[in-house]
Amino acid sequence: MTAPVFVVGHFDAGSDGRYVLDGPEGRHAVSVKRLRAGEDVILTDGAGRRARCVVVATEGKDRLIVRMDSVAEEPEAEPRITVVQALPKGDRGELAVETMTEVGIDAIVPWAASRCITQWKGERGAKALAKWRATAREAGKQSRRVRFPEVADAATSKQVAALLAKADFAAVLHESGTEPLAAAELPTGGEIMLVVGPEGGVAPEELSLFAEAGAPAYRLGPSVLRTSTAGTAAAALLLGRTGRWS
Repeated sequence: MTAPVFVVGHFDAGSDGRYVLDGPEGRHAVSVKRLRAGEDVILTDGAGRRARCVVVATEGKDRLIVRMDSVAEEPEAEPRITVVQALPKGDRGELAVETMTEVGIDAIVPWAASRCITQWKGERGAKALAKWRATAREAGKQSRRVRFPEVADAATSKQVAALLAKADFAAVLHESGTEPLAAAELPTGGEIMLVVGPEGGVAPEELSLFAEAGAPAYRLGPSVLRTSTAGTAAAALLLGRTGRWS
């Protein structure tokens, strides 16, 4: 079994190479995971830095003392894959973020599409965004990632179009596409961007706007997936085709 991952704010070990993991992460390691001396753990800042450690001892219910053996930087993967995710209703947004994080997405852009039932406004929007970011963090830990996906602020359709125009490859997942995503010519570097529409579908004016920005419609498969699963399925396809899963 691979070593569990815990998130830290710094990698400053003592002169003896020891590091104390405390607070919520320490409590999770000691009281929930019940780690013991001799077990391996990985510490990360979620931005690519990784420290391989061995548990030395525990103190109380929330202090894990480890020996930090090595610290390394994981380079950013190429090509970078970003999913523009329309806001689903209920908790399906967190489901989408969780599974996309687990498969290896690099960034997620919440999109306030015209046909979204859910709208992020004011305090409610801030709480929803915080949930998405917390979900990405926890899913990153669970899947043993050391570079968690970035979850951007919610974007309008015009803002999404501006992002698509800068991508090296961009596509809208939509049943009107004449070419399957599995056959699209993909770059070996740069950024790939995928747009996943809401339950009500991508509006015609949005399809036109995105096509003008360089993101035509592509079919993912013979069936129509839910907005909370389409991004994960498409990401898995691209991660395999680009060699990132090799």
